[in-house]
Amino acid sequence: MKSGSPTRSRVRSRELFARAQQSLVEGVNSPSRGAAVYSPGPIFVERGGGSHIWDVDGNEYVDFMMSFGALIHGHAHPKLAVVVSETMAEGSHFAAATSAEVEAAERFRRMVPSAEVVRFANTGSEATMLALRLARAHTGRRKLLKFEGHYHGWYDPFLLNAHGHPPDQLGTPENPTRIPDSEGIPPATFDDVVLAPWNDVAVLERVMKKHGHELAAVITEPIMANMGCILPREGYLQRLRELTLEYGVLLILDEVVTGFRYAPGGCQEYFGIQPDLSTFGKALGAGFPVGAVAGPRAILNRMRWGDNMVLHYGTFNGHRLTMKVIAASLDLLAADGAYRKLHSVGDAAIGGLRDVFRRRKVKAIVQGFGPMFQIYFTDREAIHDCRDYCAYADTARYSQFVHALLDRGIYMTPSNGLHWIISTAHTEADVAALLEAADQACGEIA
Repeated sequence: MKSGSPTRSRVRSRELFARAQQSLVEGVNSPSRGAAVYSPGPIFVERGGGSHIWDVDGNEYVDFMMSFGALIHGHAHPKLAVVVSETMAEGSHFAAATSAEVEAAERFRRMVPSAEVVRFANTGSEATMLALRLARAHTGRRKLLKFEGHYHGWYDPFLLNAHGHPPDQLGTPENPTRIPDSEGIPPATFDDVVLAPWNDVAVLERVMKKHGHELAAVITEPIMANMGCILPREGYLQRLRELTLEYGVLLILDEVVTGFRYAPGGCQEYFGIQPDLSTFGKALGAGFPVGAVAGPRAILNRMRWGDNMVLHYGTFNGHRLTMKVIAASLDLLAADGAYRKLHSVGDAAIGGLRDVFRRRKVKAIVQGFGPMFQIYFTDREAIHDCRDYCAYADTARYSQFVHALLDRGIYMTPSNGLHWIISTAHTEADVAALLEAADQACGEIA
């Protein structure tokens, strides 16, 4: 079947979903994959190659979700497939020191300007957990500042106001209502969390004046990625860096989503920000689970063995197979043209979608640039923060739009809180298929 054309039935996906619900909670292993997002149930994917995937019913899709950004080189990249095969033949993991972790770390440091040293973990959530522990040990302070709408993994202290809620539940920007994102977290966990809106310098300055002296860290995404793709206002990240230095607070830049996507050194290179600590995941592993914390020796050396150390164990830290993949993947990204292609293909998709919405007279905007973007059905000119998203983004219409795209061979999550991803495998033909499907979907949802 030609990608971009109507999909056939999903009989086998429905059958597998029924089976899955007998053994798995909601039939899935993450709520972002279940029936609460995909109606009436998820599409079961069977295989992938390049920028395309095929489901268990034989339907072909152009994949713009790319494992929520993990697949920076698309599916089954030939070079990475060879690396995996050869590594497996020699032993995938030993829980011992290997040359593979040295080679991966050396490439990592060459690409990330702030990385004097790096520590590998297994997920982005683990990386942000470790970064906060290091910040508290280094500063001797306990509190952290996090922003509304930012997601830093499912570690208890971070699970506060990370998702959308009705606007009347949010409180005021000066005094946000504290809304836990999960049951099972003791209320006292959030005693050390200062909560603030993002992307507002005036509010930030007031919060730092009040709490700066007691903060161990401020943690932020450089681009807000848990409510789509919300860019920082001009000068915002720079002012945040100035204020954290002024108050002796460590700046943790969470690049789990943005790392190795916008530039070799991530958004910190793109925006010219030097964080104290930065965290990585997703694209770093090119499809394999990994997390990383990077920064100066003065902070990361607190993990050295001895008294008063910051403890960080992990049987699978520095997993040999993953390290081999990382080294090969970073070599591919370091090659001439990789980032030019990511940006040019992504910008073509963004510009084309804007043209479709304009021609179809659909009130929608496309935010972002290059390798990551999101569509918002709104009459606003921009979505600047969590409060804008909760008040003005028509998430139900977005879900309807994406379901119409799924029926036309474009694979994407119907959750407006995530984002469209471009990989090095995407082509102009993939963009053309997307724009044709989007044009048809606009007609359907109208």
